[in-house]
This record gives sequence, C-alpha cells and structure tokens, in this order.
Amino acid sequence: MNNQASIYELNGKPPLKVAIPLGMQHILAMFTGNIAPIIIITNVLGFAPQQKVFMIQCAMVVAGLVTLVQLYPISRIGAGLPLVMGTSFAFVPTAIAVGKSYGIAGILGASLVGSIAEISMGFFLKSLRRFFPPIVTGTVLISIGLSLLPVGINYFAGGVGAKDFGSIQNLSLGFLVLITIVILQRFGKEMLNVGAILIALIIGYIVAIPMGKVSFANVATAGWINIPMPFRYGVEFHLDAILKFAAVYLVVGLETLGNISGITLSGANREATDNEMSGAVIADGVGSMFAAIFNVLPNTAYGQNAGIVAMTKVMNRFCVATGAIFLILAGLIPKFGAICAAMPESVLGGAVSVVFSMITVSGIRMVSKAGLDSRKGTILAMSLGLGIGFSMVPAAIEHMPSLLKHFFSDSVVAAGLLALILNIIFPEEKKETKEA
Repeated sequence: MNNQASIYELNGKPPLKVAIPLGMQHILAMFTGNIAPIIIITNVLGFAPQQKVFMIQCAMVVAGLVTLVQLYPISRIGAGLPLVMGTSFAFVPTAIAVGKSYGIAGILGASLVGSIAEISMGFFLKSLRRFFPPIVTGTVLISIGLSLLPVGINYFAGGVGAKDFGSIQNLSLGFLVLITIVILQRFGKEMLNVGAILIALIIGYIVAIPMGKVSFANVATAGWINIPMPFRYGVEFHLDAILKFAAVYLVVGLETLGNISGITLSGANREATDNEMSGAVIADGVGSMFAAIFNVLPNTAYGQNAGIVAMTKVMNRFCVATGAIFLILAGLIPKFGAICAAMPESVLGGAVSVVFSMITVSGIRMVSKAGLDSRKGTILAMSLGLGIGFSMVPAAIEHMPSLLKHFFSDSVVAAGLLALILNIIFPEEKKETKEA
C-alpha cells in the first residue's frame, strides 16, 4: 500500500517494478515528438542516413539528460517537478528558414546564442511575463501550427522530391497512421491512449516493410554503441538567425510555464511557486544551449507529458527519471537510431500532420480562453495576416530592407513580433465600473 501511495508523492521512492512502467508511459508519449523535428530538418538539409542517425542519437541523449536536470535541479537550473523534456517543434519553421540560408552550423549557432534570451527570461520572469499575454503566445502557437501543416502534408505524400510523391501507396500509409491515432486516442484506454502516436507509427512502419518502403541497409551497418560528440557540425553566428531564434525562445518559455501550472494544479492541487517557474524556464534555456552543443534543436517541456500527470495524478520524480534513463541508454545505441531513421516519410507524415494541427488548436484555445474582443481580434488578424501572408508570397518582400526581409520570411517570428508590438501599442480597453 505504501509503495502504491508513493507514486503520488513528489519525492516518493516506489520499487522499480512500479516505477519503470510509469516512466515508460512518459517516453511513449514524447518519443515521436522528440525525433520527428530532427528527421524533418535533416531531410530538408539533405543529410546522409548516417548523419541522420547520429542526430537522432543526440536528441535522445540530450532529452534524457535535460529531463533529469528538471527533475533534480542543479542550483537554480530546474523546477524539481516531473517535467519531461524533448526536441521542440516550435523551432522547426525557423530552423528550416535559417537552415536554407546558413545550413546546420547556422541553426546550431543561432540556437546556442538565442538560448540566452530564455535563460534571461527565467531570471527576470516576474517583470517580463506581462509582455506575453495569451493573445501573443496564442498567436505564435497558431502561426507555428499553420506554417508546419504544408511540411506535414509533404511528408504524408511521400516527401518532397520523392519519385512516387502523392502515390496511392504513400497516401494509404499516411491515412493508416492518422486513422489509427484517432481511433486509439478516442477509444483507447491507459497505455493505448497515451502511446497512440508511437503505436500508430509502429503499425505504419510494419505495414510499409512488405510494400518495399523500408530499407534496413543502414541498420545493418550501424554500430552497437556510440557516444554523441559535441560540435560535430560546427557553429556559425548570424545576427538575423540569432534574433529569430531568440524570439521563439521567449514564446517557448511561456509554453513551459503553462505546462508547470498544469502539473502542479492537477497533480498537487496548488499553484507553481516562483522558484519552480523560474527554474523550469532557466533549465529550458540551459538545456537548449546544451542541445546546440550536441548538434540538435532546442529542448522544451512537453505538454503531452503534463497531460499524463493531470490524467494519472502521478507526481513522482523517480518514476519519470527511470524513463529518462531509458532514453539516454537508447540514444547510445546507433542501431536503434538507424531503425528510427529508416521510417518511411509517408508514415511519419500521418503522425506529424495530427501533431501540427493540434499545435494550431492549442493556440486557438489559448486565445479563446482569454476572450477575443475587438482589440485582440485586430491583433490576431494583423499578426497572422501579415506574418503568414508575406511568407507565403516571397516575391512581395523582395525589395524590403534586408533585416525586415529576413524576419518576414519566417512566418512564426513575424507573427510573434507583430503580436508583441501591437499588444504594447494598442491600449487595453478600460472596463466600465458602476459605482454603488
């Protein structure tokens, strides 16, 4: 009885036979989200299979280590709460834009320096939060989701440049994964529900093998043990790229705050403390700096894992730590990464199309929850209209000054900055108060 009760205590120590399944539940929920951004970026940049495998390894090791820091803080770095960290989808549109101009070294350099923005935000959290109300963060989430939808559909159809792009085989695999996710999330219980995306990917992967869509050549040649090495692809520093990443870091920090609040309110029936909030955001930034050093995109706290805590009420750090350790061990085995890298793009597309749509829906919920009066409606309309609109018609910004051109070419950064500026310059509507 005591062992069972300890899983609901933050610092409880349940036996491994209880802790490991609960920890693996968290890994099932975040695994796809952790490696999918890496697969997308490496495909855009035309990486060789071995390079892709290496970055997937790095992503798993980094996510596991940064999760441990969130669970067991180092000084002010970490919340001491069951936050699960992983590669952030929020940076994918910006990374694609930066990568097309400066390559992977430019992405990693911008991520490394840009992380200072989120670290600073963590130290000065109280004074900065007022600049990022739900209308600003919600607008950014909507723009992230909308800008990623074409990426998801391209994968769904087989991947840009594929000879059989849009074939019935590719679309069938994509729909198989998508429908499986919907069925499991709608009707599945416990692990089937939590692991819906990963289970659907495994089913799609297996079905794709007899269709000739999977090649295991790189799995056979991959080693059994390999240690991720820092600065494998170098770093380059470009001001416009750094500023773009810094802007996204600020929004991601606010997402982390939302996840912390969800965990403490649902799991401990209390508000998160200032130290917990500050520590979580600082760990987000420091962890992302660490991620850039080890060749991958920034890390952030995963909302789906906060949802698991809300659903199960299991607040125990030790349980989550067992999952983090498994992630690290998996990241040290190249064959495991090679199996992930061999996943057909149409199978991945069926999953990420759902994920990207849910990001958009999360933004809509955030904006709606705060209320959408005429002022907020104007901010939302102008931010999305100009931010996304200009990025869809590159010729329209051809003659803009260089700095503006760089920013409007990235829909997420453009929409976010416009929402931030408009929220500041448009005064709040004063509520009428009746005198008694």
